[in-house]
Amino acid sequence: MEILDDFLGTLGNTPLVALRRYHPDGALLAAKIEFFNPGSSVKDRIGIAMIEAAERDGTLKPGMTIVEPTSGNTGLGLAIAAILRGYRLICTASEKISKEKVAMLEAHGAEVVICPVDVPADDPRSYTKVAERIRDQQGAFLPYQYFNQANPEAHYRSTGPEIWRQTDGRLTHWVAGIGTGGTISGVARYLKERNPGVRVVGVDPVGSVYAYFQEHGRLPSPDELRLYLIDGIGQSYVPESYWPEYIDEVVTVDDRTAYRAVFELARSEAIFTGSSGGAAVHAAREVARRLPAEALVITLLPDSGERYLSKLNDEWLRERGLLDG
Repeated sequence: MEILDDFLGTLGNTPLVALRRYHPDGALLAAKIEFFNPGSSVKDRIGIAMIEAAERDGTLKPGMTIVEPTSGNTGLGLAIAAILRGYRLICTASEKISKEKVAMLEAHGAEVVICPVDVPADDPRSYTKVAERIRDQQGAFLPYQYFNQANPEAHYRSTGPEIWRQTDGRLTHWVAGIGTGGTISGVARYLKERNPGVRVVGVDPVGSVYAYFQEHGRLPSPDELRLYLIDGIGQSYVPESYWPEYIDEVVTVDDRTAYRAVFELARSEAIFTGSSGGAAVHAAREVARRLPAEALVITLLPDSGERYLSKLNDEWLRERGLLDG
């Protein structure tokens, strides 16, 4: 009988889909569709990986609470694993989180603590510092995806090998958004170990630090940073889950371009992703446009646009100046 032991048995082996309508000419562009995972995002891969690593080293013990700062997807990945392993979960999130993600987390029994979005990472009100305070006060386990090496290693062990197998090792470029850095880094390391000629391009929102850091080797000054509306990628510092030595180039995408790409992709390929997926697919197409026909560009769509419907509508976009007219 084809009956899985639990929901996590559906994790991974997500499809790779050619985007010939979105990018019809020149190099082949294809996207790894991560909303086929059990929690509908790429972060499902690291939720269970971080929990299992902590169980192995004794950091996480039966009956403990897990607390994690998240933009939502890692929280849900952790929630699924926590349910199946018997842990309580608290998620801290900035006000930027979509209503749909909060509802999903709460439906899975997680407690969600909303924190201000316009404060520095070291401010005690920030969602990272609030998570640390809960850890200290309650003796909770904090996976901390931004520092946890099980994050990029999960992609080194799963996502990277899947992409290599699905492309028969023929890909020439790997283009992905940079949030914690785990996805792009783990995959990049695996691919470059098999073929050092694979070029890795990171995608960063305008106003984030990664592109500046890649070019200058240091962080920009605080006045060079600004808020951006793209969900799930970008950062105000460089976390330890990012492995810059495997990244060849980082390009920036602005809010308007990312959101336009979301709808263009949906209306050309019938694939509906979120704004970080929009940024990634736009950047990947720009890369593909400069390449010969025999090149193969792979990008990754981290989640579904369904969990951003309160944002992916004309009213929300027009209020923020992201729509023409």
